[in-house]
Amino acid sequence: MGKVISVAIPKGGVGKTTTSVNLAASLAVIERKTLLIDMDPSGACAVSLGFTPDKIHGDIFNLLAFSKSIDQITHKTFLDHLDFIPANILNFEAEERLERLTYNVYLFRNILQTIINKYDFIIIDCPPYLRGMTNFALTASDSILIPVKGGHLSLMALKKILNHIVHIRKNQNPKLEVEGILLSMYEPNTRAWEITEGKVFKSLGKYVFKTTVPKSTFIAEATYLGKPAVIFDAKSRGSISFLKLAKELIVRNSICPLIKNLTNSEKAINKSDLYGV
Repeated sequence: MGKVISVAIPKGGVGKTTTSVNLAASLAVIERKTLLIDMDPSGACAVSLGFTPDKIHGDIFNLLAFSKSIDQITHKTFLDHLDFIPANILNFEAEERLERLTYNVYLFRNILQTIINKYDFIIIDCPPYLRGMTNFALTASDSILIPVKGGHLSLMALKKILNHIVHIRKNQNPKLEVEGILLSMYEPNTRAWEITEGKVFKSLGKYVFKTTVPKSTFIAEATYLGKPAVIFDAKSRGSISFLKLAKELIVRNSICPLIKNLTNSEKAINKSDLYGV
């Protein structure tokens, strides 16, 4: 059975879409069958994968509106092990209707159960807010991966998403776990990152991925060409980082005595973890 991982934090510009696309592509390169789902109405995942509107034959809106099945909106990509469901929301009215479709918070989870056995990982790119589509995705997810950029605003957003996880576990999805906190756009030896790392590791160190993703104009350049970094240039620092992240994710989810014996409460955020953020 595949694992459903949402990439989410209520802040823009921290690398959610970059992480979602490049992590999914890296998992596919390592030959893990992966589905990338774009839940952000901006539709940035499609751009990052080189999908133009004329190449999209259905999206998450069609799925939730029951106008098309999940098989009909699942797109093959240039990677054998990577499938993709886009968000091709063309106007404000469609975006508003999409938000209304999320009122039934269990709808998406029930749909995913019909395909869960086809994939090793399902990666969901969430919008930079908690309501609607993000809430929808977290209700359907096994875990959440949280990208964090250096700075005070990112720490505020981190605390907000951790509080929301506690809320989701209590009211909608008691099995939701923290997959990990990813240090994104990482710039070591800067004051902003020194303070950010100190605060994150003080109370949340056990959740932080060992892999960091460096700040890189190359990754942004790859997006312009409609290719994940690992396809554009597998030897670049950004590509190597995402491949390491994919491998670390696979190891974290391997069946071993340490992971097998962890309880949900040990994998979940506790209120006491929030004090130092």
